[in-house]
Amino acid sequence: MADTAHPYLADVGCAEAFLDKIADRDPTFLSISEKRQALRMTAHLASRAQAMHARVIACADDVADADGCRDVAAWVAHRTHTAAPTAQRLQRLGVACERSWHRVGTALAGGHVSLDQGHVIVAALDDLTDAFDLIEASAEEWADMLARAETYLVEQAADFGPRELARLAERLLEVVAPEWAEKVEEEQLRAAERRARRRTTLGVRHLGDGSAVIRARVPESIALRLTTMLESFTNPRRAADETASPATDGRRVPYERRLGEAFCSLLEAIDPSRLPLHGGDATTLVITMDLQALVDGLGSATLADGSRITAGEARRLACTANLVPAVLGTQSVPLDLGRTNRLFSPGQRKALAIRDQECRADGCTIPSTWCEAHHVNPWSAGGKTALGNGLLLCSHHHHLIHDDRYVHQRMPNGDIRFSRRT
Repeated sequence: MADTAHPYLADVGCAEAFLDKIADRDPTFLSISEKRQALRMTAHLASRAQAMHARVIACADDVADADGCRDVAAWVAHRTHTAAPTAQRLQRLGVACERSWHRVGTALAGGHVSLDQGHVIVAALDDLTDAFDLIEASAEEWADMLARAETYLVEQAADFGPRELARLAERLLEVVAPEWAEKVEEEQLRAAERRARRRTTLGVRHLGDGSAVIRARVPESIALRLTTMLESFTNPRRAADETASPATDGRRVPYERRLGEAFCSLLEAIDPSRLPLHGGDATTLVITMDLQALVDGLGSATLADGSRITAGEARRLACTANLVPAVLGTQSVPLDLGRTNRLFSPGQRKALAIRDQECRADGCTIPSTWCEAHHVNPWSAGGKTALGNGLLLCSHHHHLIHDDRYVHQRMPNGDIRFSRRT
């Protein structure tokens, strides 16, 4: 190391030299007790080294600026071949300790707190800071509260790992401000529930191979309820070393697959009469197929969205689901009610959905289950409530067809084209 090197760099160089000596030694022949000690010591050493790295990152904004990088984490990830998320996580820890949580930083540098414990403690203290608006306290009282919380978590790190520390952190206010704990927890839970509702989503992506991917983000309570229902079908074994669970018929299949099969079973077990009306009728599965195919279980059938399944699967569903087979060649459902009813019947709605599949406005792709049945020749003017006089329109286009600001014309394929009057 050159004589002009900064003492910090000189000391880091000495540490590198000692690491070189350690790397030349083979730990294979250590005794069991010596290996236990070596495991603790090397883990301790690695954590302290990472903590010191985070401390340098926290004060190296000028390096990122000089080299035109977005931030220090980006510089470190690029120049040291570190994964970007790892560098970003270290940067957040280092900056938090440098700016706000000095006791945590000192404990990390001294090896009294591991790196993983440090991440947990800083996250908990940041969460506590977010509760400032919910507590009626002076700035001095608030600063004292945060200092006691930081000291408490650093002390607990001597006895508890990251997971246990995270659990202690959930009840941190009960330790440092018990008089405010209940109010803050209630407000935080309400805010979390509101965020969960706003972020609730579900998407279905058809893969084109007979399967589809369902991806959902739901509130925790809903996820727990779903899991409980699914596990009533799976009766899983929870041994930590089990990656697959035995099925009831003797198969061994991955637990995730069993949950998927349980989800399918759950949907088939739902009582359709308990569901809201959908497309003019209680939710049903409509299948179009040839009568002989239904009887023989051979061939294929068409679902309402145009996708195909085997006739055998259709027969199975007929036993378990609220399935309405629109069997070609039968007269099982009255489809022409003439003038006896003004509104289209559930049977007619199903037939319209099978025929139209989507809104019949030109270029509109709203699915049939979201559409409304429209009389081509108005019922008030003598038009019949019959399939030949009906078509499906989404709510927007159904309103439009009755809006005198627009004219519409029937196209050769039966669709409706709209244009605004000039």
